[in-house]
Amino acid sequence: MSCIRSCLRQLPRSPFSSRYPRYRSSGSTTETDECGIPIQPTWSVNELLTSYSTPKIPPQTLKHLYELSALIPPTEGTIAHDKITRQMEEMVRLVEAVKLINTDGVVVMGRWEREDADRSDSQQGTESSPKEDSGQALLKHASRTMEGFYIVEADRTRSP
Repeated sequence: MSCIRSCLRQLPRSPFSSRYPRYRSSGSTTETDECGIPIQPTWSVNELLTSYSTPKIPPQTLKHLYELSALIPPTEGTIAHDKITRQMEEMVRLVEAVKLINTDGVVVMGRWEREDADRSDSQQGTESSPKEDSGQALLKHASRTMEGFYIVEADRTRSP
């Protein structure tokens, strides 16, 4: 990074250099460093989410989430309970805002597409052989299965 900065210092200054404030469409100026990065944040997630209403999470829901996570919930009415409730409400608001984004026409790239197309199996460290059993074919070797899943007895004691 210091190399880039020293190179930038040697370049002739343009009217758009960092010594001059950058202009935004709103008419306010934004000062930048020598790399053109704003010195102060120009926007925030909270600012973007102000148009969305904050959902209310009842104490029973918060308690249920804690129980599902095998955690001990804070006592209702405490500062910790109020703080975690506010944080959860903000997260729900963010998730709801993300869910409203139109994703029509967006193609989700899967593994081994574009970015991985030039890599071979040996570069990935996983050499596959068509002779090896994998996936559902391995179920035939299990002693107990049900509807395509392995059955594991959890109460069985392990032998050393």
